[in-house]
Amino acid sequence: MSRQRLAVGTFGEIGYLPAAGGRSVARARYRGWDGRTRLVQATGETRRAAERALKAKLADRSLFQPSSSRLTADSPFPDLVAYWLEDLDLEDRLSKRTRQLYEQNMQRLVVPAFSNLTLREVGVARCDNFLKQLARQSYSRAKQARVVLRLALGLAVRHEVLPRNPIDHVSRLHRPASTPNALTPAEVNAIRAAIAFWEAGRSPSGPRPDGQLGAIVEVMLGTSARIGEVLAIRRRDVDITAAPPSIRIAGTIVSHRGEPTVRQDHPKTAKSRRTVAIPSFAAEAVRRRLVQVKDPSLDALLFCSREGTPLTTNNVRRQLRHVMDLAGITGVTPHMFRRTVATAINAVAGVDLAAELLGHTDPKITIQHYIRRNEMVNPATAEMLERAFARDA
Repeated sequence: MSRQRLAVGTFGEIGYLPAAGGRSVARARYRGWDGRTRLVQATGETRRAAERALKAKLADRSLFQPSSSRLTADSPFPDLVAYWLEDLDLEDRLSKRTRQLYEQNMQRLVVPAFSNLTLREVGVARCDNFLKQLARQSYSRAKQARVVLRLALGLAVRHEVLPRNPIDHVSRLHRPASTPNALTPAEVNAIRAAIAFWEAGRSPSGPRPDGQLGAIVEVMLGTSARIGEVLAIRRRDVDITAAPPSIRIAGTIVSHRGEPTVRQDHPKTAKSRRTVAIPSFAAEAVRRRLVQVKDPSLDALLFCSREGTPLTTNNVRRQLRHVMDLAGITGVTPHMFRRTVATAINAVAGVDLAAELLGHTDPKITIQHYIRRNEMVNPATAEMLERAFARDA
């Protein structure tokens, strides 16, 4: 009869052999995490001492097993959260901002609903109901909660704590119908006038103007760049002597919790790096800023504080909100200028060029999130219908 195979992480019967000087050897076969069975032994003054030494050695070997062994289906859900966050840090693939966002969404949206449950109690029905209830409040929150739940429970499946990921079987979340909004040329000019009024010091309240918001808006309109990408433009990224002048989008501004705001040496994604030819209104704004920037180095930021440090996107958003309040315009964010540019380019040259300008690899993203639908049907239909159904004279 063949010997029964040991389970991973266990040892078989302990045997003893005499050793020199009256000492004793205790040994046993041990099956490690890699599936291989090895003979492990230890020596002691007596059999009992040898056995204790052997068991200590075997216990040390178990430390080399993956730490998922500390989790079981009966572990509390917060234990999985802690382990999942440790695993994210171990992989070290996420940006610091994304890692913080995942933890924030897990602790704020998910943990309050699951903190008193064990892992085996987190089933499809419970997850499905949780996401539907959350979606009634906010589609965005439900989507964010689903992402972190899928990742954490997926880790439990990979480490053989759970047999399946409940999130793989929940109902689809349905995004509320919405249409991307964009500014009209008249609205753009109204915003320009409001910024000029504020920067001229005519507003008795609100943040003090530093003379940069108008140029920031012109560069956003001239490049389609995100606000963080515009604030990360350096002298070396600008070429106003070329025909046409251009700006290279090669970084973004990031603000991590508890840390100074810094320039990151790539945009939102590495594929978003691009060089954009700019129109005359953006080129003129850049020329004025280059004269005002005191630091002559190539790495000097085009938009910065008095000390030359990066501006925060939140500060620029605050300034823009104040100006919009002065103008009586609502709903305008820095991202609105990006959608406005995409809509304008699509109307003249089509979605492929709009997607290229925005740095999108898939035009579907541009269509779904950035281009305002033109509600005007081709007026040629009026002439066709006239020919088809005109009244008899």
